[in-house]
Amino acid sequence: MVVGDFPIELDTLVVGAGPGGYVAAIRAAQTGQNVTIVDKGALGGVCLNVGCIPSKAMIQAGHLTENAHGNEELGIKTENVSVDFSKVQEWKGKVVNKLTSGVESLLKGNKVDIVKGEVYFVDKNTVKVMDEKNSQTYTFNNCIIATGSTPIEIPSFKFTDRVIDSTGALDLKEIPKKMVVIGGGYIGTELGTAYANFGTDVTILEGTKQILGAFEKQMQQVVSKRLKKKGVTVTTEAMAKGVEESKDGVTVTYEVNGKEETVDADYVLVTVGRRPNTAEIGLEQVGIDVDDKGLIKIDKQCRTNIDNIYAIGDIVDGPPLAHKASYEGKVAAEVIGGEKSEIDYIGIPTVVFSDPELATVGYSQQEAKDAGYNAKASKFPFAANGRALSLNDSDGFMKLITREEDGLVIGAQIAGPNASEMIAEVGLAIEAGMTAEDIALTIHNHPSLGEITMEAADVALGMPIHTM
Repeated sequence: MVVGDFPIELDTLVVGAGPGGYVAAIRAAQTGQNVTIVDKGALGGVCLNVGCIPSKAMIQAGHLTENAHGNEELGIKTENVSVDFSKVQEWKGKVVNKLTSGVESLLKGNKVDIVKGEVYFVDKNTVKVMDEKNSQTYTFNNCIIATGSTPIEIPSFKFTDRVIDSTGALDLKEIPKKMVVIGGGYIGTELGTAYANFGTDVTILEGTKQILGAFEKQMQQVVSKRLKKKGVTVTTEAMAKGVEESKDGVTVTYEVNGKEETVDADYVLVTVGRRPNTAEIGLEQVGIDVDDKGLIKIDKQCRTNIDNIYAIGDIVDGPPLAHKASYEGKVAAEVIGGEKSEIDYIGIPTVVFSDPELATVGYSQQEAKDAGYNAKASKFPFAANGRALSLNDSDGFMKLITREEDGLVIGAQIAGPNASEMIAEVGLAIEAGMTAEDIALTIHNHPSLGEITMEAADVALGMPIHTM
């Protein structure tokens, strides 16, 4: 007997349970909507399962390994440091499991219905959700698409056991003796640094003139200096050509300065970007506008050209950042709930967990000038900060970007330890419309890295204390 596929009626449907989707679902529920969230994979998406969280756990383990070798300058000597990498992976898994189970509890606590399966759009109010056994039709009033992205695969570097993406790099069973990283962006730099700290001989091949191309050259130079100290080989303007695999490793061929070179390794990690997951979910059935990169076009309220369908996260324009996706998810959910909300990206930070960390928010000086501001940059070095010196980690600087006529804070760039935490203060200043004087008048505890923000504000006011 064939059972009919009778449609199940929904109020708000969220497609994808990553940091954009699950946040959107929770906020939608908080605004009084009846919400159903669908994902074919684990709750938390790439970020919690095979991205942001496990990579930061791996980076932390790498830092601890590096520190365990001691520091002769500080009079600390150690011998016979060893790493049980299976234990590292076990601990990383516990961190991930704690967060993903927490997401499930939060969704259920906010009365969000969770459905497992793959979504295909039939029309502007209908989807089919399929799992391995069944297909179920759902109708909805509003929908938020948050399907995320996937690592780009280079045709000449098809993914295998030895040619890996970021997910594979986070799931290795042993610490490689040698690793080649293709792509010196934030993912390649972060994971390359983590494995270098574990003792891997790392080579980074970057096609452009510098690694971390989204950041100013001065910031990139601080990281490059530290990579060199770790023994990482960085080759820029290098074009990866192909790879030969053997039972025990790979040989990567690349071209630099018109000359073909090869490098042997245990693994080659390919990190050349991500592509949006929009190709096979039936968007053409609905007539949703998608650009030539596969990104869905949205307005300031995250609405697509179909008035009841919204899109957020990696599938829309902008950097593929988890916190950007969460922010957009809140906006879309609030708009559906009848609230006046719209996206404003000026306060969204970008962070790389390199060594040292890099962080930016708002405008750089050049970006501010291009936007029509009369802007100035006020710089303060970590080397002039007592806390940085006591940490024996004083490479780097902070640049505070302000408007000349009134000192309005419109941006910042930080290269140095704890940049990922420090950037939030400037983000708040931008969001609140604060000036350099407001920051300078805020008493920061001593000694702290946070004082660097206050000192940069003093520089902006023309009254620096701890720098000339």
